This record gives sequence, structure tokens and C-alpha cells, in this order.
Amino acid sequence: MEPTDLEFLYALENDTSVWHIGNTLTPYSRATLETYLENATLDIYTVKQLRLVICNRADEAVGAIDLFDLDPLHQRAGVGVVVTAAHRGHGHAGDALQLLLGYCQDTLQLHQVYCTVTATNLASINLFQKAEFEKVGIRREWLKTPDGWQDVVEFQRVF
Repeated sequence: MEPTDLEFLYALENDTSVWHIGNTLTPYSRATLETYLENATLDIYTVKQLRLVICNRADEAVGAIDLFDLDPLHQRAGVGVVVTAAHRGHGHAGDALQLLLGYCQDTLQLHQVYCTVTATNLASINLFQKAEFEKVGIRREWLKTPDGWQDVVEFQRVF
């Protein structure tokens, strides 16, 4: 993440249509995000997370991909990915996920990664299945949304 990513990050974090995925309930201020960006260069083993901006071939920010809840002892981390609505369906998430998986396996030497996807998010389910994540379970009525309760699908990829 770069200081120049502030406006992109501000728009991404304050997109209410994806808040239910990350348990966000309030908007982020620019000041809060500036502080976050100042600390974004801290070591992944210190902060237990890593956020990377996904850029297209024109070097335009189109999304973000995250590692979170890094557990060095058990060599695992959660994975999250979001692409802005205007750039979905162009393969950006799949390309970014493949790069991140290589980093997880080769550089961080993780044993596994996992993710949680709403059961109705067929594009994300397809994304993770295509990247060889295995469906390992369903959590019933796990997320409360304005439309009611949603199930989530748990995925895991063991290297």
C-alpha cells in the first residue's frame, strides 16, 4: 500500500455494499486510513495481516487482496479479496489470488490458507474453487444482512 492509495482505499472501505463481508458497521475517515497507510509497511509477522492493492495492466487500482489472522505456529492465514464493481469479471481477482498463493507458499512458507464466502456469492465461490480451494463446510445463518440471514461457505487450501 502506498500513500497515494488513500482515495482508492477510502472509496473501497466505505462501499456499504461489501460491509457485511468484513463486519464493518461504520465508515472510515481519511485520517484513520492515513494512519493505517503509515503503518502498512510493518512486518506481516508483527501485525498478522497484509493488504495489497490489485492493479490492472494500466496500473489503475481495481481492488484489494488481504492476508489476515496470520498464525505463524500453525502456518496458516485467512484470505480475502474484493474488486470494485466496475472491474469485476475481468480476471483481476483470479490473477491476484494466484500471485498471493505463490507468495504464501514460497515466501511465507504457509501450510494452508482459508476463506469464508457468502453462499450466494457464486462468483467468489467459483474463484476459490478454480484456485483449488476445497469446500470444507457451511455455517448456517452466519451473517445478518438487510435481506436476512445468510449462510457462508468455508474453504481451505492446503499446500
